Amino acid sequence: MTALTNLLDLDPAQLIAYCNELGEKPFRAKQLQRWIHQFGASNFEDMTDLAKSLREKLSGRAYVAAPAIISDHTSTDGTRKWLLDVGQGNAVEAVFIPEERRGTLCISTQAGCAVNCRFCSTGKQGFNRNLSVGEIIGQLWMAEFELRKSKGVEPGPKGERQITNVVMMGMGEPLLNFEPTVTALRLMLDDNAYGLSRRRVTLSTSGVVPMIDKLSQECPVALAVSLHASNDALRDSLIPLNKKHPLNELMAACKRYLEFAPRDFVTFEYCMLDGVNDTDQHAKELVQLVKNVPCKFNLIPFNPFPESGLTRSANPRIKAFAQVLMDAGVVTTIRKTRGDDIDAACGQLAGEVQDRTKVQERMKKMDEYKRKFGENFGKIVEVTR
Repeated sequence: MTALTNLLDLDPAQLIAYCNELGEKPFRAKQLQRWIHQFGASNFEDMTDLAKSLREKLSGRAYVAAPAIISDHTSTDGTRKWLLDVGQGNAVEAVFIPEERRGTLCISTQAGCAVNCRFCSTGKQGFNRNLSVGEIIGQLWMAEFELRKSKGVEPGPKGERQITNVVMMGMGEPLLNFEPTVTALRLMLDDNAYGLSRRRVTLSTSGVVPMIDKLSQECPVALAVSLHASNDALRDSLIPLNKKHPLNELMAACKRYLEFAPRDFVTFEYCMLDGVNDTDQHAKELVQLVKNVPCKFNLIPFNPFPESGLTRSANPRIKAFAQVLMDAGVVTTIRKTRGDDIDAACGQLAGEVQDRTKVQERMKKMDEYKRKFGENFGKIVEVTR
């Protein structure tokens, strides 16, 4: 038997090629795309302007399906979080953040994350696999039409769009799942699908330098970088990837990216960790670090979880830190925490992952060794005679 094709996996060019294989003209691909991504149709019989012969071909060879919804929770502030089943015991999360003039969807690109940043609960879940195109774009497809349904908004381009902005800031490192991520981006931008502008789609990375360059050539969208430290020694301890791509390489990549980006600045995300990265001296180091990179800073109050061993900077400290940056002419905002009561805030997305990397197992083993050999086990310490 021939395996059925999920049409959510196909970008515009791939859908044209697929229709060609079926002996159909390219305009059929555009019709199909509009039915799927603008009307939310999953039943081929509902696609009334397609020839009956084509609908019959499709019904035997293709389907349209996003990841199934396991749970759906809405916060007191209107933030809505879905837990989605991506098979084999893995679940990912997508979050919708409503604001007065826009609706932002935060989507995941991997089941878990292999980067294992110290302040992020997703990394503590470990990593299992990359998501497919259909699983990535399926989060947008599902959320747009679930939101329309709950508000009584009709499907199709005449109905008011609920999701105006997409941020790839959910579970996973998007640039370590490059091809499916870029294919999903192309669908988001295509006028026969979601028609989002490049300025309204943001990809967040922890700093995979070669892939930042590749993204600039293949599908440049707005770029956000998880920075979180002002020097290499500190960033090495918070984001292990920094040992491979240190700050000087990352800053150079950001500057190169801006030649192709839809915005004339990079957003640097900075999680405020009490006594770790939040002093005035750290802020002054940041000013020097980014002096040649047009940017803005988004300061994020940390959302604590037990395994991190970290706490949130106090509000006065965050404001003082921001003031140092602003006094130096760096545009700086403090992110308002959203969805705390449903664990939908930044850094809280955890889902459920069959962990191939055995992160939790290794963390337990490390705790055991620390009890046995002392708190400094596994750390580089200065020994004085």
